[in-house]
Amino acid sequence: MAQQAYRTETDNGGSEPEPQPTRLRRLRERLTRGWRGDRRVWRRGFVLAACSVLTALVMLAHGHIPNAIGNLGSLVDTFLPWVGLLIPVLLVLGLIRKSATALIATILPAAVWLNLFGGLLTDKTATGGDLTVATHNVNADNPDPAATARGVAASGADVLALEELKASEVPTYERALEPTYAYHEVVGTVGLWSKYPLSDVKAVDIRLGWKRAMRATVAAPTGQVAVYVAHLPSVRVKLEAGFTARQRDKSADALGEAIADEPLPNVVLLGDLNGTMNDRALNAVTSQMRSTQGAVGSGFGFSWPASFPMARIDQILVKGAEPESSWTLPATASDHLPIAARVRVTTG
Repeated sequence: MAQQAYRTETDNGGSEPEPQPTRLRRLRERLTRGWRGDRRVWRRGFVLAACSVLTALVMLAHGHIPNAIGNLGSLVDTFLPWVGLLIPVLLVLGLIRKSATALIATILPAAVWLNLFGGLLTDKTATGGDLTVATHNVNADNPDPAATARGVAASGADVLALEELKASEVPTYERALEPTYAYHEVVGTVGLWSKYPLSDVKAVDIRLGWKRAMRATVAAPTGQVAVYVAHLPSVRVKLEAGFTARQRDKSADALGEAIADEPLPNVVLLGDLNGTMNDRALNAVTSQMRSTQGAVGSGFGFSWPASFPMARIDQILVKGAEPESSWTLPATASDHLPIAARVRVTTG
């Protein structure tokens, strides 16, 4: 049976089949169908455009969102990267609405998000460093503390900090980590394990009434390092009270004061700060220290919750020491992911 085809005249009077549209061309025609010649594409979608502008403003001015009502500002700070999920939603809605105005407006929040977080999408990890450190909130209700301890020890960390240590399980962690670490100290619910000698170990008062922070000097081969371990109070999101973080904020201020008074030039802070680097409530700490993940990590490095990480509330921060690489370790039986970093101890 002869196949019918559209034909066009050629110079020699013959004819040939008309080229069939490509898949890309068909898709483009489908997307632009109803747009051509429609002057309303510029006159509709103003609400969507306003939403794009508002999204950009929230990201740009998140530090000015007040904490007076339910610590709303800190809540936005904590999950700020996720605001970017609104951008593809606004883009799709603009396409459905057939609004050129709405589509062009999405460029603004996209540009702001990339300016804030685009650098985290690249791998800044470098080789080098002479001290590997790690930290892990092991969860007081951890069903397998021994396996958790062995898992983080397998990271090769020279110095390991553990938070939320249950008193009855401390011997289990000590036995599991003894083959790897010759030195360790436990203060309240936090502990520090090291391959190098520890001295000047003391609790750090973070105004809680019980011990959840400590400081020790690690005699690393290239120089002494002041290592702080801290587990700041937890925060909660409550319907009647919002983002409750008052005690966490007070403890962060106290920790910042202790670190500011530290005489050693090389300082490393390991712990669960229950807040991200964007959270203005941690400014007493973050203003004087660098995040290893932000400086030399790859990606966002989210650490909590382990089942679906949404925020990096576990931190490795340095002052004096130079970060070289930073990464997230495999999951354990805890509800947090352990994290690690490689730093270079400065001698100047």
